[in-house]
Amino acid sequence: PVGAENARGGDRAGRGRAPSRRRGCGLAPAGAAALLAGASCLCYGRSLQGEFVHDDVWAIVNNPDVRPGAPLRWGIFTNDFWGKGMAENTSHKSYRPLCVLTFKLNIFLTGMNPFYFHAVNVILHCLVTLVLMYTCDKAVFRNRGLAFATALLFAVHPIHTEAVAGIVGRADVLACLLFLLAFLSYNRSVDQHHVGECFPPTTSPFFLLLSLFLGTCAMLVKETGITVFGVCLVYDFFSLSHKQEKSSNGVIHQRGPQQPASPQPPSLPAHPHRENGKQHRFPHRGAWGGCHSPSPPEPKSSGFPVSPRAVWSLMRYLTARSNRNFLLTMRPFLKRAALVISYVIVILYFRLWLMGGSMPLFSEQDNPASFSPYILTRFLTYSYLLAFNVWLLLAPVTLCYDWQVGSIPLVETIWDVRNLATILLAVVMTLLSLHCLAAFKRLEHKEVLVGLVFLVFPFIPASNLFFRVGFVVAERVLYMPSMGYCILFVHGLRKLCTCLNRWGATTLTVCTALLLLLFSWKTVKQNEIWLSRESLFRLYPRHASALNNLGTLTRDTAEAKMYYQRALQLNPQHNRALFNLGNLLKSQERKEEAINLLKDSIKYGPEFADAYSSLASLLAEQERFKEAEEIYQAGIKNCPDSSDLHNNYGVFLVDTGSPEKAVAHYQQAITLSPSHHVAMGNLGRLYRSLGDNSVAEEWYKRFSSSHLHSVLLSNLLQALDAIDKALQLKPKDPKVISELFFTKGNQLREQNLLDKAFESYKAAVELNPDQAQAWMNMGGIQHIKGNYVSARAYYERALQLVPDSKLLQENLAKLDRLEKRLQEVREKDQT
Repeated sequence: PVGAENARGGDRAGRGRAPSRRRGCGLAPAGAAALLAGASCLCYGRSLQGEFVHDDVWAIVNNPDVRPGAPLRWGIFTNDFWGKGMAENTSHKSYRPLCVLTFKLNIFLTGMNPFYFHAVNVILHCLVTLVLMYTCDKAVFRNRGLAFATALLFAVHPIHTEAVAGIVGRADVLACLLFLLAFLSYNRSVDQHHVGECFPPTTSPFFLLLSLFLGTCAMLVKETGITVFGVCLVYDFFSLSHKQEKSSNGVIHQRGPQQPASPQPPSLPAHPHRENGKQHRFPHRGAWGGCHSPSPPEPKSSGFPVSPRAVWSLMRYLTARSNRNFLLTMRPFLKRAALVISYVIVILYFRLWLMGGSMPLFSEQDNPASFSPYILTRFLTYSYLLAFNVWLLLAPVTLCYDWQVGSIPLVETIWDVRNLATILLAVVMTLLSLHCLAAFKRLEHKEVLVGLVFLVFPFIPASNLFFRVGFVVAERVLYMPSMGYCILFVHGLRKLCTCLNRWGATTLTVCTALLLLLFSWKTVKQNEIWLSRESLFRLYPRHASALNNLGTLTRDTAEAKMYYQRALQLNPQHNRALFNLGNLLKSQERKEEAINLLKDSIKYGPEFADAYSSLASLLAEQERFKEAEEIYQAGIKNCPDSSDLHNNYGVFLVDTGSPEKAVAHYQQAITLSPSHHVAMGNLGRLYRSLGDNSVAEEWYKRFSSSHLHSVLLSNLLQALDAIDKALQLKPKDPKVISELFFTKGNQLREQNLLDKAFESYKAAVELNPDQAQAWMNMGGIQHIKGNYVSARAYYERALQLVPDSKLLQENLAKLDRLEKRLQEVREKDQT
């Protein structure tokens, strides 16, 4: 019988009763949880000192839905992860509003301090690790020791560094937590103690609905969360719907999807006590079988447990006429499946509706294989990338924040040696799948089933199978599939221990402990790499994108030039490196070289709008107006949704004497980007120059309100950048320029750059001497710096403009008190 002891000395465990299937390893649940949380914190504690790096800058610092001062609005539920409208062509269509809300909550509670963002990620990783241990104990191994080992491997695995140490990886970590909770809720909704029928009923509609809710939340955190519904249905059909029932003599029998009188499948061995007709040789199971009692016997067939007879038996059974009432016994499962599938169709339709019925647009640099004109190249490369991802789980030696073009060459021929890795993966996955199929009636090795579905299903959205994705390899998308890898890894270790003697099992346990220590060390080192942008970009110097990023980061122009050139040596078609190097040479007055590089940037990146603007402005500076206009028109043709390109073309048309044509492009820029305050200001000035003062006044009002709104919403650096761009346009109205300098001074003062702020205010009052607030702020800066005489002069000038200002009167009174105290101190010193 299945529950009997199968090793020498098994009688000592007790006679006359079947041992419990669930065993621990002598460690209390609270102690196991504390160890796992401690291991997670030790591995990722270093990340708490990290900055906003890589995608964090775009998803948090520059995201208009997240950054400080941005109100909580419904735009979070209509924009993508990066703050762009889901229906816009330039959107990446990554709809993750719940994750964005957590960023917003972080800022509301703790401001823009990255420490607390990282702390939340580490806490979430600890929670995922603990819930994974609980899931493995309840639904996979039913053995606390194996569940603990699985969770420990998950806690320290280096592949998780990007998801935990990178703040935007919170989407993967939080989605994984909700994924597990949805899975547990679904299991709870099905009768776990039902016997007699193959398919147990739904005993708790509440938990079934809760699983749908949690799965939806997982999807709203990250798209891969929706795969939990497929995992639940597969687990339900293969595991939950097949229970054990106990006969009157205490022997446990398996019930498969068959009639009560159906014979046992021929693949079941007659004597579960024995393996291949022999008694178990070694009573010791090792650490992977539990610390208190050996694992129950697992029946095996000779050789690999998949036999043609088993598969044929299953197929014959499923198609037999005598089993027409099979569908009746499946009714409870079919009801659950119908509910889940219908719900998934509804939320997928909602998701497509949000996307405006269009898929995201990516460049060849993001995913080169998907742009290959050859089907064979796409198939071989996609297949190899699957093996590459599995290798990252098995041996996370080389990790990189950004596997883009050039990092993994395309597989273009069947003779490429990398195809061997693809074939090996296909063989292993096929054998594991057949193993689950052969065990369908025996219901053995649930661990393999759960490991496979946890590994495969969450990775499907990133596989390029159904749609193009915007990356070659992304380590953070492996956070969720790695749960399946950890389950299979620990299950494999346990199986190895059953084949080894005591010394062999001990050696295997020691080697595993050393592997865990090695993984922990690697994770700690990876966390150090994620501390800053510079250390991150230096991680993989052979990577062209990393070298280009290093060039944008450094302030030394010679060093930046060297990085751009090295990037182009690796990838001569890297359009952003060409663009950056061209702009650098432009700043060094090497304009002909810059023009050639910018032309190449457009050639290899025809949808890169900034390259068109930069090249056209450079040609216009050289008075090559015809060429510049051709570049602008080509840019608008290839990048019709670029609001900046339309605005810049409008400026060019005004400067070249075609103001009527410029109106349409300014208006198009505002249509594409309703908050484009630079285009609004340009349009207002244009209407005034055309003599239409009433329309100009309306646009000035919109410009003022939009600009103020932008300043309130944006972070200081982006606001300054917007103001500098507006000043570079050289508006003709002195009051507009004065207002821009005044706003720039405010932004600089917020950053405590008082000297620069003072110069901006000074420029503002030179253009508009009636700017009272600028005079007062200049006085305030001198007041702070202790130049009380100058401060008084500026305050008094401001008071002449606004004589009723209580604030100015209070500031002058403070100056009087300070000067009086200083006078008293001087008099005491003299005496």
